[in-house]
Amino acid sequence: QVQLVESGGGLVQPGGSLRLSCAASGSIFSRYAMGWYRQAPGKQREWVASITSGGSTNYADSVKGRFTVSRDNAKNTVYLQMNSLKPEDTAVYYCKVRILTVDYWGQGTQVTVSS
Repeated sequence: QVQLVESGGGLVQPGGSLRLSCAASGSIFSRYAMGWYRQAPGKQREWVASITSGGSTNYADSVKGRFTVSRDNAKNTVYLQMNSLKPEDTAVYYCKVRILTVDYWGQGTQVTVSS
């Protein structure tokens, strides 16, 4: 059973920073790409960033240059460093891994950007 647990969310002022973590259970973590997604109130969940097993990264245009995704395979953890946060970044952030044809999601962590 794959379990993902996000942490690190909170309330931050515009222009501030947060680092989210996603801890994965199991030794298979290092084999798979990981993704970060977010869902704002009243909106559909959207992709934010991804990192492959080899460390290649991709970002949505809305966060490019501000967010950085990384992973520590020894700790079975993927991170999302978020800088220069904007009110429109307010959302519940989720991590996801796809194993074969099954998507596994964490429970999410709330990020609120407000003065």
